[in-house]
Amino acid sequence: MPKLKTKKALAKRVKVTKRKKMLRSKTGRRHLLSGKTAKRKRKLRKKGKVSSAGKRLIKKSLPYS
Repeated sequence: MPKLKTKKALAKRVKVTKRKKMLRSKTGRRHLLSGKTAKRKRKLRKKGKVSSAGKRLIKKSLPYS
């Protein structure tokens, strides 16, 4: 059976931890930041977890993670 290719675009956006949790960066931190409160921007710095529905799709795209 041939090797499976990793989707590199997704590999750059998602981090898989040692215990197979998947982390992603939160949306809304690119522009229009002046209209957001400092508290909201601070919370956007942290990584978010990938939903269970998203995990299934990611596992297909990142076969060796």
